[in-house]
Amino acid sequence: MANEDLGRTLLRLRRLASLTQEGLAERSGVAVDVIRHLEQGPKHSARLPTLHALANGLGVELTTLLGDPPAVASTGESDGPRFVAVRRAIMPALWKQEPEPVPGLSPGRLRDQIAEGWTQYHSAEFDTVMKVLPDLISDARSATASSDEDDRRGAFAALGKVLQLAGHVAVRMGKTDLALISLERAIDAAEQSSDPLLVPVIVNSTAWTYQRQGRLEDALSVALRAADDLLNAGRTDTADGLKVWGALTMSAATSAARSGHYERAAAMMETAEKEAARVAKLPDAGDNRMVSVFSPSSVRIERVRLAVQYGHPQDALALAKGMRLSKDTPPSWRTWLLLDVARAHTDIGDAAGAVKTLESLRRVAPTWMQHHTLAVAIVRDLWTLPNHPPGLRPLAEFLGVSE
Repeated sequence: MANEDLGRTLLRLRRLASLTQEGLAERSGVAVDVIRHLEQGPKHSARLPTLHALANGLGVELTTLLGDPPAVASTGESDGPRFVAVRRAIMPALWKQEPEPVPGLSPGRLRDQIAEGWTQYHSAEFDTVMKVLPDLISDARSATASSDEDDRRGAFAALGKVLQLAGHVAVRMGKTDLALISLERAIDAAEQSSDPLLVPVIVNSTAWTYQRQGRLEDALSVALRAADDLLNAGRTDTADGLKVWGALTMSAATSAARSGHYERAAAMMETAEKEAARVAKLPDAGDNRMVSVFSPSSVRIERVRLAVQYGHPQDALALAKGMRLSKDTPPSWRTWLLLDVARAHTDIGDAAGAVKTLESLRRVAPTWMQHHTLAVAIVRDLWTLPNHPPGLRPLAEFLGVSE
C-alpha cells in the first residue's frame, strides 16, 4: 500500500512511545533499515504484514498508523464549518450565557433523537450525525435548566450521552484531544444524572480514545477500575449492567494485548465470553442503542480481532467460521469482523478468500467500507499482487485505489 503520510505518522508515534528506530525494530521484528526508509521518505510504501508488525511494536491500532479517513463526505474538510459547529457545541465560548429552559422540549423526544444519532453513527452516517449534533447538545444543555428534579437529572443523562457521541465523532475525525474534552464533560454530566451505568459507559469510550493515542496503561487502568466498581456495586445483575461490565473487560483485554500481555488478555476474554452467555437471561430495562455492545457475538468478534492482530490468522479464521451474529450487532461491529477476516485471509496468502470477504462487506456495509482506512489498505495490498483475483477490480474502483 502507499501512504504519503506514513513516514511522518510513524516518526510521531515512535517518539511518543519513547523508542529509537532500533528499539522499534526489536519490538516489531521489522528491519531497522525499513523503518529508517519509511521515516525519511525514500520509501513511501509497506505491505500489510509489515504495517501490522509496526503497529504492534508501537502498541497502537493499525488504523492509528495508517491514519483514519475523515468522517465526512469526500468533498468535505476535517475542520470545515460543520465540524467547527460541533467543536463550538462541545466547548462553548467563554462567558456564554447560562442555558435556559426551552418551552415544549420533551425529554423523551430528546432521548429518542440522541438514540437515533447513535444508530446513524454505527451506520457510518457521520455527516448526518454532525448536522444534528450542535442542536442536540444545545437542547440537552437547555434541558438541564429544568426546575423539576427528575427532568433535570434526565437531561444531564441526555447531555452525557450526546457529548459521548460527539467524542466518538471527534475520534473518527482524528481529533482525539477534542474527543477527550467532550468525554470528560460527558462524565461531568453523567455524574449529575440518575443513571448509575452512564459514567462507566463513558469511561469505556475514554479508554478507547486512550488506546487510539497509544496510552495503553491509562486505557487499561481506567477500564479495569470502572469494571471493578460495577462488580463491587452489584451492578452486573441486570442485562444493561452486565453489558457495560463486559464492554469494559473487553476494552481492558485489548489494551493488555497491545501491551504484550497476551495471556492476561486471553484470560480476560475467556471470562467475558462466559459472562456474555448470561446477558439474555437477565432483565433488560434499557434501550440497546444507549448502552454498551456486549454479547456472545461481540466477544467472538473481539477474539477474532486480537487473533489476527497478533499474528494468528488461522486461529482468527477458525473463530469466525460459522459465526451467527445476534440481530442487535451494530453494522460497525459487523464491519470490523469482516475486515479482520479479510486481513486473516490476506496474511495466509489467500487473496481469493480476502476478496470474497470484502465483497460481503460491500454488500452489508458499503458506507463503512468507504470510511475505513483498513479496507483501503487491504485492497491496495491485494492490488500489488501480480495476479489479481476475480472480483478485485470492482472493489478497487469502489474505493478509488485502482489507478
